Amino acid sequence: MKLILCLSISFLSIAVWANSPSLKTTGELSHWKQTGRYVEVERLCKAFAKKFPDHVDCVTFGKTPEGRLMRALIVAESKKYLLSFWNHKKKRPVVFFQGGIHAGEIDGKDAGFWLLREMLEKESNPRLMDTLKRVTWVFVPVFNVDGHERFGKNHRPNQIGPEEMGWRTTSQNYNLNRDYMKADSPEMRAMIQLLDKWDPILGLDLHVTDGAQFQHDISIIMEPIFHGPSEVRNIAKEIQNTVLANLKQLNHLPLGFYPSFRIEDDPSSGFALGVAPPRYSQGYLSLKNRVGMLVETHSWKDYATRVKATRNALESSIVAVAEKGKEWRKIMEDLDKASSQQIGKEEGLSFENTDKQEEINFLGYKYQRQSSDISGGTQISYFPNQPEVWKVPLLTEVVSKVSEKIPAGYIVPKAFVSIVVPKLEIHGIKFYEILEGVGEREVETFRADSFSFANKSFEGHQSLTVTGNWKKEKVVLFPGDVFVPSEQPKVRVLFHLLEPKGPDSLLAWGFFNARFESKEYMENYVTESFAKELLKKPEIEKAFQEKLDNSEFEKSAEQRLEFFYRLHPSWDKNLGLYPVYRVDKKFK
Repeated sequence: MKLILCLSISFLSIAVWANSPSLKTTGELSHWKQTGRYVEVERLCKAFAKKFPDHVDCVTFGKTPEGRLMRALIVAESKKYLLSFWNHKKKRPVVFFQGGIHAGEIDGKDAGFWLLREMLEKESNPRLMDTLKRVTWVFVPVFNVDGHERFGKNHRPNQIGPEEMGWRTTSQNYNLNRDYMKADSPEMRAMIQLLDKWDPILGLDLHVTDGAQFQHDISIIMEPIFHGPSEVRNIAKEIQNTVLANLKQLNHLPLGFYPSFRIEDDPSSGFALGVAPPRYSQGYLSLKNRVGMLVETHSWKDYATRVKATRNALESSIVAVAEKGKEWRKIMEDLDKASSQQIGKEEGLSFENTDKQEEINFLGYKYQRQSSDISGGTQISYFPNQPEVWKVPLLTEVVSKVSEKIPAGYIVPKAFVSIVVPKLEIHGIKFYEILEGVGEREVETFRADSFSFANKSFEGHQSLTVTGNWKKEKVVLFPGDVFVPSEQPKVRVLFHLLEPKGPDSLLAWGFFNARFESKEYMENYVTESFAKELLKKPEIEKAFQEKLDNSEFEKSAEQRLEFFYRLHPSWDKNLGLYPVYRVDKKFK
């Protein structure tokens, strides 16, 4: 009887809220105990546009695999700025923020609607309302819509509230927060088109972090800080400093780095600054000479606290862009136009910390680490009623671990155009088919010295890691091969897609794995016979003996036979040859 009564009240509440003209969310109406279903996003998107037609447009920018419409709200001073054309024409800065890329971490959806309602309905915040004269918003309440509707309790066991929430991944089980470069999911392909259309100078990705229990309630992590054009790094630092200062004034306890221990479950190991690879939104935006912000509220704070912190971070960011956004946009557009100046420059692909560090005061709680009878490892227990200050190291310097010079462009052989070109098109990268100048040409090729496949699938791919270097070599080009020039605004997106040692390159994600699989073979008894003849040559015998000094090689019959097979004319010269070439001058 009690269960039936509770369900009746719940359904009645949903019915009332669904038919109500109120622009409040389920979150507000439930005093931040609950969050609404996606039907509420649909309703509010249309309701805001209907009530404030000069300021809000409700647009559809994609459809999910389960057939749901992906919605965004465009918010501006006047109706004309609800069209991307006018924003580009007037050099008007755009701020983009997305909620629910992980649909269980749904603070951003309710925070965004709350902020928008306060601004437009009450007009109780003149400073915020005034920002619309200088900034356009693009607000995606829920990115992972299908995941949002996989609704239920216990989806986030490390998180306090709301009572029910969505699921981390999409209906196809993609983690959208790993998909910005490879763009496997239809949701991501739609999102990249939306970003290209509106070209925000600042994009915010709204999350909730798991992990240790501590006092801090929100983290603001920026890109770029350690790589890319210094002009954009300076803008990112200025925005971060402004937002952190505002949050402190509002009695939050913000951090300027991601609060993940260097050694899991060991607070004394401290933290490290880093660079987000472009599979993440903030890393991806930084490659486009734009600023990305990762907002992480802390899962051990209740839902009301987290939504308020997210709302305040949004407001602080919008105000910051309103003050200097037009100036920042010009800096970014000038960098886009100067893409040719990037050619020949060293660009980092992956990064690492040096030993440089400083001791920081981190607001934590008393904790205890001890052996676990359950796992057999070490367990940690926190005591949230006993706050304390942890004095821990923070690694503060980040340098390039792997880097390459940006070439004049890349050539994609015709046989691999069907793999590469669709990805270029998704990212809006220009290319053209080679019709003249074919035949034998000198290019740079990458032949892997070694390569290894991951032991298990990750995001539907078996990733590949290679070592090796680019070298001059003559190859034969054919009509239908494709040239991709580096002289274009998205030169760094192109570079990270096609440089084989990049962590989010097409090679690293396994799109060329077949090229690294041996398809032909030679029988062992034939190799043995061939090897005996080869060993009559002193230089071969010397090289073989040197290899035997390696114990792994010495004990491996397979490696020893392969040493000789590689010297046979039948060896596949294409094995390990990366099927994309580089050129050091524009191809004609």
